Amino acid sequence: MAKVKISGEKTSYYMDDRLKKNLDEKIIPNLEKADKDYILAMDGAEGSGKSTLAIQIGKYVDPTLNLSRIVFDGETFRQAIYKAKPGQCVIFDEAFTGLSSRSSLSSINTALVSLMMQMRQKNLFVILVLPTFFMLDKYAALFRTRALIHVYQNKGVRGYFRVYDKKKKKYLYLYGKKDYSYGAKTGKNKYVITRFKGRFYGVFALGDATMEKKYRAKKEKALEETQKNPISAGQFKYKEQRDKILYLFRKHTKKSYQEIEEILLDIDLDLSYVQIRNICIKFGDNQKLEEKKEKLKIKREAEELKEGELRDKVLDNGMEQSIENIERMIKEEDKENEEELQLGNEY
Repeated sequence: MAKVKISGEKTSYYMDDRLKKNLDEKIIPNLEKADKDYILAMDGAEGSGKSTLAIQIGKYVDPTLNLSRIVFDGETFRQAIYKAKPGQCVIFDEAFTGLSSRSSLSSINTALVSLMMQMRQKNLFVILVLPTFFMLDKYAALFRTRALIHVYQNKGVRGYFRVYDKKKKKYLYLYGKKDYSYGAKTGKNKYVITRFKGRFYGVFALGDATMEKKYRAKKEKALEETQKNPISAGQFKYKEQRDKILYLFRKHTKKSYQEIEEILLDIDLDLSYVQIRNICIKFGDNQKLEEKKEKLKIKREAEELKEGELRDKVLDNGMEQSIENIERMIKEEDKENEEELQLGNEY
């Protein structure tokens, strides 16, 4: 076991030597390549310690990992992906919902496809903590996740794990999904077996007891919200489509959030400009930059208008001055003619 001490952090913990070596030689270097992400699936029974191990691995790969990038539902997962900086870790902890979470897991499957470009461009390290790996869709399980760590108890003792690489993960999913079996049989006397096994210990890697208390409070709150406002897979898909359409509409029309709000009201769709703003920001929209450009444009137009008005005024003044000069010249000429006329009469 290797002792892990994060620079600038007080907390330390032990990590399996082989696991640490794989993180050092495979995952971390992979994230330094252009357009490369790494999605790790982690599953196990409730109370097996999979969230603890996920946080330990995430903190080791990304020392900046904090509570803001440990999320518990599809919407906050999407937001975390868009807000994450290149090379950072995001943990989606779906484990607390238990085996009844099939509909909510659809949000993971959808997000893994729709956020693919963001994950790759930012070289993100994403850990999916699941009740069971078999609940993922085939595409996500076989092609988006790079490895599986199965966490389990041995004779009632927590802290054991097995690692399945990409090839073995594929066989496990194809042959074990029917019965949700991790001892999947691939043929006569042939099973999916991995020799990559290890142990871990229950140290909360993000900080002290106070930080762990905040983590658990956040987790419990997310569970309460899920129970109060359950969302079906169909509803989530509709919401995703609506949000994308709103963002694309704003992107191509260049309309402000307030203008979009008024347009939506015409078709009885009640969304405030604040909600519209939050939706667009998820996709990387930057209203402040647009507002600055708009203000600069208005300022320039105002300056041009002011210059035009000043120029017109000068021209108008010049014309008035010219007319006055002509009238004065006519008066002077008339006066001279009168004087000549009077002088002629005298002679």
